Amino acid sequence: MAFFDLVDFDNHEQVVFCSDEKTGLKAIIAVHSTALGPAAGGCRFWDYANDEEALTDVLRLSRGMTYKNAMAGLKLGGGKAVIVGNPKALKSNELFEAFGRAVNNIGGRYYTAEDVNITTADMAVVNQVTDYVAGLDGKSGNPAPFTALGTFLGIKAAVKFKLGKDDLTGIKVAVQGLGSVGYDLCAKLHAAGAQLVVTDINHETLNKAAEAFGAKVVELDEIYSQDVDVFSPCALGASINDNTIDQLKASIIAGCANNQLAASKHDQILKDKGILYAPDYVINAGGIINVSLEIYPEPYCADEATKIVEKIYDTLMTVFVKADAENKPTGIVADEMAREIIANA
Repeated sequence: MAFFDLVDFDNHEQVVFCSDEKTGLKAIIAVHSTALGPAAGGCRFWDYANDEEALTDVLRLSRGMTYKNAMAGLKLGGGKAVIVGNPKALKSNELFEAFGRAVNNIGGRYYTAEDVNITTADMAVVNQVTDYVAGLDGKSGNPAPFTALGTFLGIKAAVKFKLGKDDLTGIKVAVQGLGSVGYDLCAKLHAAGAQLVVTDINHETLNKAAEAFGAKVVELDEIYSQDVDVFSPCALGASINDNTIDQLKASIIAGCANNQLAASKHDQILKDKGILYAPDYVINAGGIINVSLEIYPEPYCADEATKIVEKIYDTLMTVFVKADAENKPTGIVADEMAREIIANA
């Protein structure tokens, strides 16, 4: 494999492949940039189809964290980690201790936290062998509620800009994925008067959403074609791709998933179709904002984290206005803004 020629390799500062035969740990840690401060980003545990898929994911995710932290105004660079394998079969305290040692060996250039299939309890085990962990219970804790808040405010900004509506009463939103963030987002949308269409692989969670929020439940592959105002990707990435993009009836894409666009070309395609895209790393920054206050030397404060998360609304409006004025896709404009912040570090 010509590693440095990979399309998703973006002059990453450091990529570390980690393994531990005793525990079965196979992990990749990617540090994209430390220009603004130590790299920070969660670790996800996923049963990838192959090693190349895992590498692509961690490269894209770590780059996204650099831009996310920059656009959120944080004193942090971007990094990410993935543990490869089936979490149901491999999870153990010993494995997370091995992962913690791998993080510790990077010497503070990367702070890890929970992500997909990893809990704050798992991170507490990692914390037994390294200090370079955030999102711990008793400190900033679970970042999901803050991610949901930022995504909710981002949807409000997109609805205001695209539809000229100050509230979400009667706005139809299709939510793809009801994990901890997606479900919390649904609760906020329902309370604001939105009408929900939902899908997920977990039927128990779907039934719960139908009962609690009056949500319409559809099959996984039916979510794209729903007659809604907002399509909200809240599962894994690349849901906006060549196979799904023509199915969309929504005029807005705004969700908490990372790497929502399968390829950079889809940014322009969405613009050409008149669909407003809220760049994922801007709208879903609430979690890392909350975690960042645990990394900073100042004591963690939930109220301060909430105030910073609330700025996501204004940041997105700035992106939307700038993209419209320059006749550019919103993703490209957000990238340009992030790169400028990093260049001026």
